[in-house]
Amino acid sequence: MMRHSKQFIITVLVLSLAAFHAAAQNPSDLLIGEVLVENTSGLTDDYGQRNGWIEIFNTSNGTVKFGGCYLSDDKSNLRKYHIPTSDRAAQVGPRQSALFFADGDASKGTFYTNFSLRKGSTLYLVSNDGRTVIDQIEIPSDLPADYSVVRVPTGVKGMDFETRVSEKPTPGSYNGDVDAKTKSQVMKEQDPHGWVLTLIAVMVVFTALLILAFIFGWIGNANKRGQEGPAKPKKEKKTADGKMTPEIAAAISMALSQELGGEVYAAIALALDDYLSGGIHDIESMVLTIKPSQSSSWANKTQTFRQLPR
Repeated sequence: MMRHSKQFIITVLVLSLAAFHAAAQNPSDLLIGEVLVENTSGLTDDYGQRNGWIEIFNTSNGTVKFGGCYLSDDKSNLRKYHIPTSDRAAQVGPRQSALFFADGDASKGTFYTNFSLRKGSTLYLVSNDGRTVIDQIEIPSDLPADYSVVRVPTGVKGMDFETRVSEKPTPGSYNGDVDAKTKSQVMKEQDPHGWVLTLIAVMVVFTALLILAFIFGWIGNANKRGQEGPAKPKKEKKTADGKMTPEIAAAISMALSQELGGEVYAAIALALDDYLSGGIHDIESMVLTIKPSQSSSWANKTQTFRQLPR
């Protein structure tokens, strides 16, 4: 089991490294960083000549090999200049730039294109399939001499760019404020001991706990009400002053009649009648004493009782 686990972990690591390596060498991470057409007093090439130049910038955090890609200023011919794949120098490091001189003579080396730049044209960076345009940039027709068209990042970390015309070209250098600081760097300078950040974190956690407590309390009360069901109506009191009423006596008699039979019903009814009419000679706890009546046998209910035992 342990052996299989180790093999699984090693396989995952190898695949992860391979995926990272493949992603780090994706030509789609490249863009045209800066272009200068008319170079009269700027950068000179290895032959001491001043030509227009093209800067390719790598936006990723890994090295990208661009050998096999194409540069062109003609949309109908995207394969105008093929960057040699055999040159090991045809690669650019993370957040670095590669510079091409556009003097029209590709025999000078890998970084010399076979076409010259023209104002008013569009420059294309094409993938190694010769069809997919990775990036393109339009060159203004009124671009002054020694001015460049540059892509400037709008954030220190984020690779979002805006196109500008710059009077101070920066071939092979970072396009933007090199002294710009990230938000974390600014926070570190303003709060070197981290007290502000700690206070903010505690407040966020405490607020989140209060919100969760409110939510779970509300859910619990709602579930409790759902289990109890609708509110039951209050039972009416049997008596207003704690005494027996004729209606209650009749109800009890009917219930006993159904459960115990006619004889018991008659006895209970007679007892209740005597109780309500005041015919009981005394009050004893849990005992009903029936007083014989002086009336005729026809009206005397005691004469109908059966004597037990016989």
